[in-house]
Amino acid sequence: MKEFDYTIIGGGCSGLSLAYELEINNQLQKKSLAIIEPRDKYQKDKTWSFWRVFDHNFDDCVRKSWNNFSVNLPKKTKYHDCTFAPYQTIDSGLFYEKILTTLNKNTNIEFFKNINEIDVKNTKIFNSVSDFENTNDKLWQHFCGVEIETEKDFFDEEIFNLMDFDCEQDNNVHFFYTLPFSKKNALVETTWLSNLNHRSVHSYETQLKDYLENHLNIKKYKVLFREKGAIPLFHPTNIKKLNQIDIGTAGGMTRLSTGYTFLNIQEHSKFIRKNLDNVHKLKPKIIPDKYQFLDKIFLKVLANNPKKMPDIFYKMFSSKNSSIINFLSNKSNILEDFQIVSKMPKWTFFKELF
Repeated sequence: MKEFDYTIIGGGCSGLSLAYELEINNQLQKKSLAIIEPRDKYQKDKTWSFWRVFDHNFDDCVRKSWNNFSVNLPKKTKYHDCTFAPYQTIDSGLFYEKILTTLNKNTNIEFFKNINEIDVKNTKIFNSVSDFENTNDKLWQHFCGVEIETEKDFFDEEIFNLMDFDCEQDNNVHFFYTLPFSKKNALVETTWLSNLNHRSVHSYETQLKDYLENHLNIKKYKVLFREKGAIPLFHPTNIKKLNQIDIGTAGGMTRLSTGYTFLNIQEHSKFIRKNLDNVHKLKPKIIPDKYQFLDKIFLKVLANNPKKMPDIFYKMFSSKNSSIINFLSNKSNILEDFQIVSKMPKWTFFKELF
């Protein structure tokens, strides 16, 4: 069996991002890379969204950027400007095409369906695959979305709705999320913060239909694309191996209170590329410890007080726009942290410290 200098397990967002970062920075001219990915072909299967708080490699894969967003409860709405850090959505189809076109030009890079097809004795492994067996009872952000096209102009394409809590909560946390790509075209998602045993998992289509037709009052539309997924709001436990670095969600790159992962993956990929020779000895601080601490408390509050969470989220968005976005993107300073924390109900959070 063939040996490789580097092996990436999982050719999804994190695996391909790392491979691309290494390739465009000439790290694979004299080194070989194996990518282990079981899928037969790549096609659009999801969208990744984030506030653009720093430059990344994929501006040409951005489907749409917005400078304004809203958050709402029943009968109350807050409007925010995010011009300083536009909210962007990456089209996974464009992302895959861009990366694969580049990687396929390098004969030192090969794809395999199974790791048993290569010799891994002397390779440095970057693993993006986690074992989520027996974790359905833990807290997840799970969602289902449809991209629709309406017959008439309907959407305001200049503003997206980050969280609409005007919906059934069912003793958990539930909101809808709408990204308008044009006046007739938008991605609408039902999103839950709950365990995966919750009955909402089995009624996504009903939730979306009801929201579109009875809440947004869109009676005639065509579904162009569907996506479904689940993001763990906990760090998976992986067996540590001497020659293996975990990346992506497996490597702790998901911000637990928000589910945001894409930009953390890009930052981690750059860190690995810059420290490739001794990266196994270093601990990256992509998501600083203070966020791990604050998110742990926040998620305990969420788990124990689901009925209060819509109001808590709404109050959080009473902070200064830049403070909110920097906090959610792991880029806030102490003053911004204080602004966010000061909006939270003190006693509710204090109880979860112990």
